[in-house]
Amino acid sequence: MAKEAAACHVRRREDRDLDACVELLAEVHERDGYPENWPERPGDWLSPPALSAAWVAELDGRIIGHVGLSEGGAGDRAPALWSHRAGEPVEKAVVISRLFASPAVRGRGVGALLMERATCEARRRGLHPVLDVLISDTSAVALYGRLGWTLLATVDHRWSPTETVTVHCYAAPAAP
Repeated sequence: MAKEAAACHVRRREDRDLDACVELLAEVHERDGYPENWPERPGDWLSPPALSAAWVAELDGRIIGHVGLSEGGAGDRAPALWSHRAGEPVEKAVVISRLFASPAVRGRGVGALLMERATCEARRRGLHPVLDVLISDTSAVALYGRLGWTLLATVDHRWSPTETVTVHCYAAPAAP
Protein backbone atom coordinates (compact mmCIF):
# COMPACT_ATOMS: atom_id res chain seq x y z
CA MET A 1 0.00 0.00 0.00
CA ALA A 2 1.28 3.43 -0.84
CA LYS A 3 2.84 5.69 1.78
CA GLU A 4 -0.13 8.13 1.73
CA ALA A 5 -2.66 5.36 2.37
CA ALA A 6 -0.56 3.99 5.19
CA ALA A 7 -0.31 7.47 6.73
CA CYS A 8 -4.00 8.27 6.45
CA HIS A 9 -6.53 7.43 9.11
CA VAL A 10 -9.99 6.02 8.34
CA ARG A 11 -12.67 6.76 10.89
CA ARG A 12 -16.44 6.88 11.17
CA ARG A 13 -17.87 10.00 9.56
CA GLU A 14 -19.35 12.48 12.03
CA ASP A 15 -21.95 15.20 11.44
CA ARG A 16 -19.24 17.86 11.74
CA ASP A 17 -17.45 16.28 8.72
CA LEU A 18 -20.28 16.83 6.26
CA ASP A 19 -19.25 20.30 5.06
CA ALA A 20 -15.69 19.13 4.34
CA CYS A 21 -17.07 16.05 2.56
CA VAL A 22 -19.29 18.26 0.37
CA GLU A 23 -16.29 20.47 -0.48
CA LEU A 24 -14.24 17.41 -1.44
CA LEU A 25 -17.15 16.01 -3.44
CA ALA A 26 -17.36 19.31 -5.36
CA GLU A 27 -13.64 19.05 -6.16
CA VAL A 28 -14.10 15.46 -7.37
CA HIS A 29 -17.14 16.44 -9.43
CA GLU A 30 -15.25 19.31 -11.06
CA ARG A 31 -12.33 17.06 -11.99
CA ASP A 32 -13.99 13.71 -12.71
CA GLY A 33 -17.70 14.33 -13.12
CA TYR A 34 -18.63 12.24 -10.06
CA PRO A 35 -21.40 12.24 -9.25
CA GLU A 36 -22.54 12.52 -12.83
CA ASN A 37 -25.49 14.71 -11.85
CA TRP A 38 -24.55 17.23 -9.17
CA PRO A 39 -27.14 16.87 -6.41
CA GLU A 40 -29.31 19.83 -5.47
CA ARG A 41 -28.49 19.10 -1.81
CA PRO A 42 -25.09 17.36 -1.73
CA GLY A 43 -25.13 16.88 2.05
CA ASP A 44 -28.38 14.96 1.74
CA TRP A 45 -26.95 12.98 -1.19
CA LEU A 46 -24.08 11.91 1.07
CA SER A 47 -26.57 10.91 3.78
CA PRO A 48 -29.44 9.08 2.04
CA PRO A 49 -32.12 7.52 4.26
CA ALA A 50 -30.81 3.99 3.61
CA LEU A 51 -27.27 4.91 4.81
CA SER A 52 -26.25 2.74 7.74
CA ALA A 53 -22.63 3.92 8.12
CA ALA A 54 -20.07 6.19 6.49
CA TRP A 55 -16.34 6.70 6.90
CA VAL A 56 -13.82 9.35 5.95
CA ALA A 57 -10.12 9.08 5.28
CA GLU A 58 -8.00 11.82 6.84
CA LEU A 59 -4.45 12.89 6.18
CA ASP A 60 -2.85 15.57 8.33
CA GLY A 61 -6.27 16.50 9.73
CA ARG A 62 -7.78 16.97 6.24
CA ILE A 63 -10.55 14.76 4.81
CA ILE A 64 -9.25 13.12 1.64
CA GLY A 65 -11.85 10.42 1.01
CA HIS A 66 -15.32 9.10 1.79
CA VAL A 67 -17.33 5.87 1.55
CA GLY A 68 -20.80 4.80 2.67
CA LEU A 69 -22.65 1.58 3.39
CA SER A 70 -26.37 1.43 2.64
CA GLU A 71 -29.27 -0.96 2.57
CA GLY A 72 -30.18 -1.86 -1.00
CA GLY A 73 -33.11 0.05 -2.42
CA ALA A 74 -35.49 -0.32 -5.33
CA GLY A 75 -33.01 1.46 -7.61
CA ASP A 76 -30.03 -0.75 -6.76
CA ARG A 77 -29.50 -3.60 -9.23
CA ALA A 78 -26.46 -5.31 -7.68
CA PRO A 79 -28.20 -6.76 -4.57
CA ALA A 80 -30.74 -8.73 -6.65
CA LEU A 81 -28.10 -9.89 -9.13
CA TRP A 82 -25.85 -11.12 -6.29
CA SER A 83 -28.81 -12.74 -4.52
CA HIS A 84 -29.77 -14.67 -7.65
CA ARG A 85 -26.18 -15.79 -8.32
CA ALA A 86 -25.36 -16.68 -4.70
CA GLY A 87 -28.70 -18.28 -3.86
CA GLU A 88 -28.97 -16.01 -0.82
CA PRO A 89 -31.80 -13.67 0.23
CA VAL A 90 -31.43 -10.17 -1.20
CA GLU A 91 -31.51 -8.84 2.38
CA LYS A 92 -28.07 -10.42 2.90
CA ALA A 93 -26.54 -7.87 0.49
CA VAL A 94 -25.43 -4.36 1.44
CA VAL A 95 -24.42 -1.58 -0.95
CA ILE A 96 -21.10 0.25 -0.84
CA SER A 97 -21.68 3.75 -2.17
CA ARG A 98 -20.53 7.36 -2.27
CA LEU A 99 -16.87 6.36 -2.65
CA PHE A 100 -14.55 9.17 -3.65
CA ALA A 101 -11.03 10.35 -2.93
CA SER A 102 -9.26 13.64 -3.39
CA PRO A 103 -7.69 13.98 -6.85
CA ALA A 104 -4.46 14.93 -5.04
CA VAL A 105 -4.13 11.40 -3.57
CA ARG A 106 -5.39 9.28 -6.46
CA GLY A 107 -3.48 6.09 -7.14
CA ARG A 108 -2.06 5.99 -3.63
CA GLY A 109 -4.34 3.39 -2.02
CA VAL A 110 -6.88 5.64 -0.31
CA GLY A 111 -9.85 4.24 -2.27
CA ALA A 112 -8.72 0.69 -1.53
CA LEU A 113 -8.38 1.51 2.16
CA LEU A 114 -11.92 2.95 2.27
CA MET A 115 -13.27 -0.08 0.38
CA GLU A 116 -11.55 -2.39 2.85
CA ARG A 117 -13.14 -0.58 5.80
CA ALA A 118 -16.65 -0.72 4.32
CA THR A 119 -16.23 -4.34 3.25
CA CYS A 120 -15.01 -5.39 6.71
CA GLU A 121 -17.98 -3.70 8.35
CA ALA A 122 -20.40 -5.36 5.93
CA ARG A 123 -18.93 -8.76 6.72
CA ARG A 124 -18.95 -8.04 10.45
CA ARG A 125 -22.71 -7.52 10.06
CA GLY A 126 -23.05 -10.84 8.22
CA LEU A 127 -23.78 -9.11 4.91
CA HIS A 128 -22.23 -9.36 1.47
CA PRO A 129 -21.02 -6.08 -0.11
CA VAL A 130 -22.14 -5.16 -3.63
CA LEU A 131 -22.14 -1.96 -5.69
CA ASP A 132 -23.13 -0.32 -8.96
CA VAL A 133 -20.81 1.95 -10.92
CA LEU A 134 -21.28 3.88 -14.14
CA ILE A 135 -19.35 2.20 -16.96
CA SER A 136 -17.82 5.59 -17.75
CA ASP A 137 -16.13 5.72 -14.30
CA THR A 138 -13.07 3.86 -15.54
CA SER A 139 -10.89 4.58 -12.50
CA ALA A 140 -13.48 3.05 -10.16
CA VAL A 141 -13.94 0.07 -12.49
CA ALA A 142 -10.16 -0.46 -12.43
CA LEU A 143 -10.10 -0.25 -8.62
CA TYR A 144 -12.80 -2.90 -8.22
CA GLY A 145 -10.93 -5.16 -10.63
CA ARG A 146 -7.68 -4.76 -8.66
CA LEU A 147 -9.54 -5.59 -5.46
CA GLY A 148 -10.88 -8.82 -6.96
CA TRP A 149 -14.54 -7.85 -7.12
CA THR A 150 -16.74 -9.94 -9.45
CA LEU A 151 -18.59 -8.27 -12.30
CA LEU A 152 -22.16 -9.58 -11.98
CA ALA A 153 -23.64 -7.84 -15.02
CA THR A 154 -23.73 -4.66 -17.06
CA VAL A 155 -27.24 -3.25 -17.12
CA ASP A 156 -29.19 -0.20 -18.12
CA HIS A 157 -30.56 1.67 -15.13
CA ARG A 158 -33.30 4.31 -15.26
CA TRP A 159 -32.28 7.27 -13.10
CA SER A 160 -35.28 9.36 -13.98
CA PRO A 161 -38.14 9.39 -16.48
CA THR A 162 -35.79 10.99 -19.01
CA GLU A 163 -32.40 9.49 -18.13
CA THR A 164 -31.08 5.96 -18.47
CA VAL A 165 -27.46 5.08 -17.67
CA THR A 166 -25.41 1.92 -18.05
CA VAL A 167 -23.82 0.51 -14.91
CA HIS A 168 -21.57 -2.35 -13.98
CA CYS A 169 -22.82 -4.32 -10.97
CA TYR A 170 -20.16 -5.87 -8.75
CA ALA A 171 -19.96 -8.17 -5.73
CA ALA A 172 -17.09 -8.43 -3.29
CA PRO A 173 -14.98 -11.57 -3.37
CA ALA A 174 -15.98 -14.30 -0.96
CA ALA A 175 -14.81 -13.72 2.59
CA PRO A 176 -11.44 -15.31 3.35
